[in-house]
Amino acid sequence: MSSVAPQHSNAPAVPRETSIAPLMQLVDADMQRVNQMILDMAAANAEMIPEIARHLIDSGGKRLRPMLTLAAALACGYRGDGHVKLAATVEFMHTATLLHDDVVDESELRRGKPSARMVWGNQASVLVGDYLLGQAFRTMVEVGSLDALAVLSRAAAVIAEGEVLQLVAAKHLSTSEDQYLQVINAKTAALFSAATEVGPIIAGSSAKVRAGLAEYGTQLGLAFQLVDDALDYGGSSMTLGKKVGDDFREGKVTLPILIAAARGGDADREFWQRTIERGEIEDADLDRAIELLAKHQAIAATVERARAYGDKAIAALDVLEEGPYRAALEDVVYFCVSRVS
Repeated sequence: MSSVAPQHSNAPAVPRETSIAPLMQLVDADMQRVNQMILDMAAANAEMIPEIARHLIDSGGKRLRPMLTLAAALACGYRGDGHVKLAATVEFMHTATLLHDDVVDESELRRGKPSARMVWGNQASVLVGDYLLGQAFRTMVEVGSLDALAVLSRAAAVIAEGEVLQLVAAKHLSTSEDQYLQVINAKTAALFSAATEVGPIIAGSSAKVRAGLAEYGTQLGLAFQLVDDALDYGGSSMTLGKKVGDDFREGKVTLPILIAAARGGDADREFWQRTIERGEIEDADLDRAIELLAKHQAIAATVERARAYGDKAIAALDVLEEGPYRAALEDVVYFCVSRVS
């Protein structure tokens, strides 16, 4: 994917936005309702629950996933309140996974602020994450769509499975690229896909439109995660919302490392075995890792793979008629990939 229009039949021959501003403008009124619902859903008798929820809610996340739910529903002509409830549900599912992820990964920062586990501890973070998931499912049921409930509940199970798969793959350079793609498909793309599929479901759209928007979410999610993988070695703490090199320090085997290890010689592989597999990291090792990734063009290869998934995401939108919602959904893809350009 390049900075100009994608190569498919309906592509306009003009540069595209690398911003989600058009999407934000289109769904602004509904997102205000979503934000209020999120605050209402986070209310609880235990004071710690809304405190932790507010900590994450106020930390500056873009709320991309719920905006995608709103846009997908509106693009399909939906009129009602169900898309607002489902968007809040999607955000709660995402927030719950962030709380759990930070405990598993022992992360110190989340979106540039101390992670909840650093403020309230691991136990509170896990329990509040569980509460948010419970509230998400409660709200799903209120919508009254068994199909939407099936999609989101399946996504919740797949995301948890992805976390386990990542745990198994951590610190193992023998992980294949296919295995890694299976991890990010479950851990990241599954929620993107569910977020965009439930919109056409409640709008009563055809199976073709539903499948197309689900595919858009999947491909966007894969592109989004691969860009995050690249940014861990070439971004900034402000962009990432966490420390640069966190994946490296945590022993996460991501695509850039798999590519660099495969392309490198014995000395390079010994470096990755010492740092990633054995966790023996010295002060200068992150700089050395970045040098090796550059030497073997691993970041460039990862970004190119992300662009390919981005192209597939845009192609999947052919199920929608031309209009502001389709254009905004295309712009989201450009925004996600441009974060590393």
